Amino acid sequence: MTRTLSTSTVVTALLLVAGAAHAYPPGVGILANNRDCMACHVANGPWADEAGTIVDLLAAATKKSLRAPDGAFHLDVVRGATKTVLTVIGRKKAEPKLPLRNAWLYVDPTRIDSSALSKFAPAWEVNLPMACRLTGDKVEGVDGAALTMLPMTVRPGDGARDAELELQVMLTAGESVKGKPKEGMTGNYLVRKVLLRVLEK
Repeated sequence: MTRTLSTSTVVTALLLVAGAAHAYPPGVGILANNRDCMACHVANGPWADEAGTIVDLLAAATKKSLRAPDGAFHLDVVRGATKTVLTVIGRKKAEPKLPLRNAWLYVDPTRIDSSALSKFAPAWEVNLPMACRLTGDKVEGVDGAALTMLPMTVRPGDGARDAELELQVMLTAGESVKGKPKEGMTGNYLVRKVLLRVLEK
């Protein structure tokens, strides 16, 4: 028999491990009210050139990028409907040192200080607003090295409104020292803007 964990069970489990967890779940509004990933990590990696880095948001159905001419990703969804997008992160070419894992978090900066577990936009349902994934994914139409990709499905509920999110990204290699997250791990930090828009039927 399959059992589904309730929200309260998940929250309780997170609270139990919060005292020992130093890197995940993230400290951006979940384990702490840090503004961004740089509260715990350092940008000391060789991937600081944004021109050589892939950070993209694709429509799952078409594999088309949602990046608009203004540089932001525009995610338009009909109220009550669902839309699945693909978060793609990596480097554009092979290098002597490539990231081994990529981490990302979609966060509404206005909610970091709130008591809500989800830091996504209010009244928007989302199934995977954060992840930390080993590189090695193959993404149709994306020519790059050390890629990661995962789908995320969103749904604007009755109370959902247009919102602006940050997609906070860390490209990393190595391992953080437990209790000393600024030691042992190489990483670079990037931010992209994501604009959510509710379409009425």
